Amino acid sequence: MDRRWIVRGMGAAMVTLPFVNRKAAAYEKSNEKSHRLALHVDVNDPDVMKLAFNNARNAHELYTEWGETVAIEIVAYSQGLHMLREDTSPVKEEIKALRQKVPTVAFGACNNTKQGMEKREGKTITLVPEATLVPAGIVRLVELQELGYKYVKP
Repeated sequence: MDRRWIVRGMGAAMVTLPFVNRKAAAYEKSNEKSHRLALHVDVNDPDVMKLAFNNARNAHELYTEWGETVAIEIVAYSQGLHMLREDTSPVKEEIKALRQKVPTVAFGACNNTKQGMEKREGKTITLVPEATLVPAGIVRLVELQELGYKYVKP
């Protein structure tokens, strides 16, 4: 009877040994030296837009502190395109501020959404200078993920 308990105790120790002194994966610094982040905005909500900017800024600052790089693209479509419209953007100044802190951040503006808005509104829509027109926002997100970008929807 005593031998069985000893064997069971040794077996339990063998099973748990690999987990002793192991850090949670979320707190370990990555061994990668280059990262890619795709952020998605599809609502006309300044708080969501600002959250995407904060996510981009925080990732950039932390990876820079670690001596690593990060490529970041914020893709806007549907009602999120208002973020990148010259006439309706509630966050134009925040875009400029983000660009100053993170000069390499890219802003993808969905052309499908832009064309739909132009048709409905009967006027040409001008985008903020920081925006780059992409054929379709959802396709751009797929392409970025295929290139190894990690997708986040704030």
